[in-house]
Amino acid sequence: MACGAPMTIDEITENFSFLDDWDDRYRYVIELGRSLPPFPEEARTETNKVLGCASQVWLTAATQPNGVGAPVMTFLADSDAHIVRGLIAILLAQYSGKSAREILATDALALFDKLGLKENLTPQRSNGLRSMVERVRAHAGNALAAAH
Repeated sequence: MACGAPMTIDEITENFSFLDDWDDRYRYVIELGRSLPPFPEEARTETNKVLGCASQVWLTAATQPNGVGAPVMTFLADSDAHIVRGLIAILLAQYSGKSAREILATDALALFDKLGLKENLTPQRSNGLRSMVERVRAHAGNALAAAH
């Protein structure tokens, strides 16, 4: 899994459907985190740090115009915690490569609920996940506003 193209959210969702117990899901999330592309050292700045996470999380966004007023967003992120890196991998599979409009219309927290992850995350991890989603949505909102 560490080679080739990143997994799609549909592939991740399908794989989760085969995992019945939390330990297997936990291991799979950690494995997903190992597949994240390297995060540039120079991007580990206070500006890119996601506040509200118990572990350290950095997130950057890049915007590409697509000619129809809804720029396409790509994200890079990293964390110093294995499980959080896995949550990031799921989040990036959900959001990266989508238009800012699609990002704002997508409820990532519902996805984590559907995957059976939300009820198994500690309150701190849940808050951190919410903070990451809010940061992604803020980048999308800014990109959409700048496109108009």
